[in-house]
Amino acid sequence: MDQDSKIIHSARQKTGEHQDAVSSEAHDLVPARRPVDLPATIPQRRRRANRRLRALLLLAVVLAGAGGVYYWWQRLHPALPAGIVFGNGRLEADEINIDTKYAARIGEMMADEGDLVKAGQVLARMDTRDLQASLKRAQASVQQAQHAVEEANANVDQQNAQVLLAQQEMDRAVYTVQKGVATKELLDQRKQQLDSANAALIAARARVIQAEHALDAATHDVELYTVQIDDNTLVAPRDGRIQYRIANIGEVLPAGGHVFAMLDTSYVYMDVYLPTEQAGKVRFGAEARIVLDAYPNVAIPAKVSFVSSQAQFTPKTVETQSERDKLMFRIRVQIDPDRLRSRAEIVRSGLPGVAYVKTDPTVAWPASLQRLPPQ
Repeated sequence: MDQDSKIIHSARQKTGEHQDAVSSEAHDLVPARRPVDLPATIPQRRRRANRRLRALLLLAVVLAGAGGVYYWWQRLHPALPAGIVFGNGRLEADEINIDTKYAARIGEMMADEGDLVKAGQVLARMDTRDLQASLKRAQASVQQAQHAVEEANANVDQQNAQVLLAQQEMDRAVYTVQKGVATKELLDQRKQQLDSANAALIAARARVIQAEHALDAATHDVELYTVQIDDNTLVAPRDGRIQYRIANIGEVLPAGGHVFAMLDTSYVYMDVYLPTEQAGKVRFGAEARIVLDAYPNVAIPAKVSFVSSQAQFTPKTVETQSERDKLMFRIRVQIDPDRLRSRAEIVRSGLPGVAYVKTDPTVAWPASLQRLPPQ
């Protein structure tokens, strides 16, 4: 290649390299293009709208629930004047266990769960055939002992006659000896006969006492078996409702075996816990009202029947004021038994509610707590 051609070729190479460098610098100066977001599709927009709607509905439900809870709380806990305190609790009735006194088999059952029963009503009978047989044997022993007493008394009468005869013969022997007709030997014989008759009379009287004791023992056996048979007849000790039937016919139970559990519908109460400041002002017999959640518009009259002397759910030793503020005392509020007597069929145990107690007897009940149940 000649000299001119080499010069031209070198110039072209430099020009190309310069253009490549300029293009590279220009590319670095131009910002990178961002991808353009495509418009959302119609199903996506619908899903987003549904999520917003559900969120709004959930918020509305929460607000409505909070409003309902607040309204319920205001109805159950109306504004109370000073001198009236309240506590939450459950309505309870005394539970009575109907148990066996002796080991036996259940023979009959005359009550079931939910039945209203009266005091003295027969609920169940145990199998007492063995006791019945023992009772008959004891009754036969009584008759035998009675005959023995009669025989002993007849023997006493006989010995009385023997004593009388021996006494008469003794008197005649004394008279004849004094007249010299009879010998002293005859007098000694008559005296011996009289002593023997008196001794026999004493023995006959002792046999009467023995027979009478045997009669008493047999009579007590009859009474014992009769009591045992009666105790195997299970009766209701109070008016109430059968809550549970624990055993069934044919089951063999030990002494003290549970058969029924009943509620004493005449002793219904609610236990509440009050802090120290309030519990210290409560007095026995203080007026109270019970409002059940199931019947929020009715205030049941009651009275305070128990105030605990010991704190509950607190440390055993209290050292600081803050610990004393945590002390809670159990207060029992009992419904009047006379009021319950005519409402035994509607008494329920376990219903939650609120008990209001007067700490100041001069304070009047608010209007919400004056709606008493009908008589």
